Amino acid sequence: MLPKLSLILGGAASGKSVFAEKLVVSTGQPRMYLATAQAFDAEMEAKVEKHLVQRGPDWQTIESPLETAQALLNLPANAVVLLDCATMWLSNHLMAENDLATEQDNLLTALRNCHASVVVVSNEVGLDVVPENKLARQFRNAQGALNQALAHQADLAVLVVAGLPMVLKGQLP
Repeated sequence: MLPKLSLILGGAASGKSVFAEKLVVSTGQPRMYLATAQAFDAEMEAKVEKHLVQRGPDWQTIESPLETAQALLNLPANAVVLLDCATMWLSNHLMAENDLATEQDNLLTALRNCHASVVVVSNEVGLDVVPENKLARQFRNAQGALNQALAHQADLAVLVVAGLPMVLKGQLP
């Protein structure tokens, strides 16, 4: 059985989303995909399309780039939800100039109160060089804080590197 909250971390193109999707599918429960990406260009549109094809038709998709906390509170208890991804969600709020601490608190509260099991995908951005500009450093610091808070609250935390999962906390079902 899947824990109430699972966190799947990894770098860009590490295989974290594929691993998270397999984890959700393995439950046999109704699957929902909570999408946070916004496609502002052709490259991002292609990435979104690739993910849709990869998942297949057995997923209900909810697009929620900013109102993710509210969407979590409206999910059915019998579902397993893949929130992909916390990194895009955070960057959406950063670019909208929302208060990141308040938004993070709202997200964490919604995850605690969500009736469904949730698998959150997030990028580990702290393994790279110090960014050269203020906005990038602000994002890196906020992403690190969000990942730490998610990991603290999660029952299962997995780091995916080169497609290989390494359990950091909890136990895989």
